[in-house]
Amino acid sequence: MKAEYVRNLHSNYERLLLDERPEEKRYQYCILSRGGIKGLLPCSLRYLDGEAYLYYDITSKQNIVQIHQKGNVNREWLLDFLESIHRLQQELGRFLLQENNVLWEPEQIFQDLENNVFSFLYVPYYAGENQFLKLLGFLVEKIDYEDDGLVECVYKMYEQFEKNGEVYLQEQIFKDVKALENRDGKKTAEVPRTLETEAENTQSSPTGSQPSEAESIQKTARKLEAPSERQLLEQDVREGETGSSKKLFGIFENKKNKRIREQELREEYRQSMQRSVSGYAVAEDQEYGEEYGRTMFMTERPDKKEAHHRLYYADGRKASELDTANLLIGKYKDKVDVYLEDDSVSRMHARVLQDQGDFYLEDSNSTNGTFLNKTRLQPYERKKLEQGDEIRCGNVVLYFR
Repeated sequence: MKAEYVRNLHSNYERLLLDERPEEKRYQYCILSRGGIKGLLPCSLRYLDGEAYLYYDITSKQNIVQIHQKGNVNREWLLDFLESIHRLQQELGRFLLQENNVLWEPEQIFQDLENNVFSFLYVPYYAGENQFLKLLGFLVEKIDYEDDGLVECVYKMYEQFEKNGEVYLQEQIFKDVKALENRDGKKTAEVPRTLETEAENTQSSPTGSQPSEAESIQKTARKLEAPSERQLLEQDVREGETGSSKKLFGIFENKKNKRIREQELREEYRQSMQRSVSGYAVAEDQEYGEEYGRTMFMTERPDKKEAHHRLYYADGRKASELDTANLLIGKYKDKVDVYLEDDSVSRMHARVLQDQGDFYLEDSNSTNGTFLNKTRLQPYERKKLEQGDEIRCGNVVLYFR
């Protein structure tokens, strides 16, 4: 199903080209065109040049792939997201709509950063493949790997969906994710109760007194020797229970190794900077030949300077160095690289991308538009930047130099 992004004077849309002309009077088309279904993007059926399109209003929203380009998925976000899916299921049931007609690809799921509401695309009588596993794969890639409880929860979700399919989406997935939230509302992983733990809790001395110091030491030793849930998980993977388990464990290991390597690189860089500013390099001893004592004329070799590009405000102030492959512009202070405090700017407004030495401007589905030299870009449209180009995000003007 072909998807593209378009805009009119006031709104931005994602439109899907339908394979054949639909029967507009069928129930799902009628109920969807009526609107008001919570959790679904407003949708309308339109015809252009004899082709049928579904138009979804995505104004002021970003898809979750865009939102998490530079950040990780934490447990708070995951709890909110799964709760939104649960509410959507209930709403679909209320209107007698089918859950397998929802598009689960991460690029087709949108979030309004202003009010933290998620919205989904519903395609009437959709006959394509369920892509929920692709969504779980996205979560596996993006979760915060510093949070062991979150890693284990998402791993379990992936494995259970691959094993049980859509049946897992009915109730069990929401019970599994609730393990990330305890009764106090604090986001912590729930500790599983093992048979050994139960036995210890129910054991008491014949006299009903507190266990002796020796017994306490023995219990502590057993706890330290007992494998943790994480260790059992890794052991199951190494034993090769399923191909998906190996794949997921490989992703986990790659993430962990990458994090360790990044720490090592930062430490190497810190040490090299310290050496460069704290003293002089010691030159090796030289043997002087016959030229010693003669006047030598040394010609300076100009240093090779790399061309650096920057963004400047209209008054000449520097807005940012373009030293990253993906520079985010907007007013979402914790997420963007160039913070523009202006009401006309969207939270995630635009991006400047670097590819093989060239720079490109891309609109991030902004509400008031991204303009390159007075020409407005379509949502998610990408244009190459040239020296001196004017970039306008809402009412804020920047220059590429």
